[in-house]
Amino acid sequence: MERIDLLKELQKLTPPERLAVIEAALQQLRADLEGTPERKSLAVRRQEMAVAAQALQADYAAGGELTACTALDAEDFHA
Repeated sequence: MERIDLLKELQKLTPPERLAVIEAALQQLRADLEGTPERKSLAVRRQEMAVAAQALQADYAAGGELTACTALDAEDFHA
């Protein structure tokens, strides 16, 4: 059912009936949200990414294992 159809059907109900439907929908939504992990704030995610980047910095520094293939950048590559 489309949202617009749902709203039209709600208009057919009496105000107390609409309120009961809305309350039931809110209860379902709250139950769904309780099972969902809380989203981390942007600041927390940025801090976690900064810590992870620092931990991997040595691996990506010149001379590290992950940059060994860059010596081949000038060569043609054909898969």
